[in-house]
Amino acid sequence: MGYWKTKVLPKIQKVFGKDAAKKAEAIEACKSFDESKDEVSKEFEAKKTELQPKVIEIFEASSVEIKTLVKDPKLGGLKKHSTKVQKFLDDLSNIEFPGSKAVCEVSSKFGPALVPGPIIFVFEKVSTFIVTEEKTKEVEVEVPPPATTEPEAATDDTTNVAVAEREIVVEEDKPKDEPAVETETTAPKVEEAPVEEPPKA
Repeated sequence: MGYWKTKVLPKIQKVFGKDAAKKAEAIEACKSFDESKDEVSKEFEAKKTELQPKVIEIFEASSVEIKTLVKDPKLGGLKKHSTKVQKFLDDLSNIEFPGSKAVCEVSSKFGPALVPGPIIFVFEKVSTFIVTEEKTKEVEVEVPPPATTEPEAATDDTTNVAVAEREIVVEEDKPKDEPAVETETTAPKVEEAPVEEPPKA
């Protein structure tokens, strides 16, 4: 029992004591960031137009895991892909994305898993650009081109061919003066003047 108290327990307390202190600092950092959310949101709205192309460029160059996390941020994903999350935050910090510098600092100090709130807040702001961009692409794909009511102007050759075809059809529809028609007209004449047989003696 003496060995446990003097050797093992102090080591456990030292390890877990550090973790506890680190978690406490991370919680304080999250609270501090929460207090500045309104200012970050105002700055975000003011810079929205100039930030959009830069954010989309960074997003498109990111890994599939980051794209998924931006659209649907989850604590497990932040912990699993902490290195990629940190790189993405660094990229956002480089373009002076509102709030990203502070979040990048606390994330690099404590790890993304211990400061999920601020990271998710920044990711949600980023996702507004991505959703808008995707909707714009969908509209471009789904909207059919307007139908023209006027027929396309045909070339001279096409017009001539069409006219020639119409003339052929009209000629085929007309009744033709053929011998068959003449036989029909001559047949009644034969019927009108039948040959009388001579009376029998």
